[in-house]
Amino acid sequence: PTTAPEALRELAAGNRRWRTFRERHPDETPAVRQALTSGQHPFALVLGCVDSRVPPELVFDQGLGDLLTVRSAGEVLDEAVLGSIAYGVLELAIPLVVVLGHQSCGAVRAAVEADGAGGRLPAHIQYLADQIAPAIDRSTQGDARVDATIDANVRLVRSRLAAEPDLAERVADGRLAIVGARYELTSQLVHRVA
Repeated sequence: PTTAPEALRELAAGNRRWRTFRERHPDETPAVRQALTSGQHPFALVLGCVDSRVPPELVFDQGLGDLLTVRSAGEVLDEAVLGSIAYGVLELAIPLVVVLGHQSCGAVRAAVEADGAGGRLPAHIQYLADQIAPAIDRSTQGDARVDATIDANVRLVRSRLAAEPDLAERVADGRLAIVGARYELTSQLVHRVA
């Protein structure tokens, strides 16, 4: 895929294979491995959570060289994450960035629970909670609050990325799309977050 719509179609097809246990595990042959020694041309960048149940290459059934993945708890942005995304978009000309949240996100739950209790989390985990806090949905309670905050956090991270000047310029001229999505652990479905 060379355009964002083509990349989205490929990711959807890969997720369909994953959900139906028809994975192809593409691009893992010796020939592909050898070809990748001279460079890479991933068609999409996925900013996902560190959660071990949501590896982008598996949930989208993609192989070596297909995706550039950046992972941080709760898809939290910091300078290293932003630099990694900028590298993919500006240096590798990736046309699609997907912010991938997921059902039952522990980082979001921790942020919501700390916010509700008025407490502080240990060490650097508080940094994550502070970054997620603006997305906390205060119109709901309990698990519904966590669930709503997962989607709100995806939207917040997506909008922050879209506001980055170098990325915004590419979005404006059609060279880049930044979309929000969510992975459901129970069904393995990836769907868009509007």
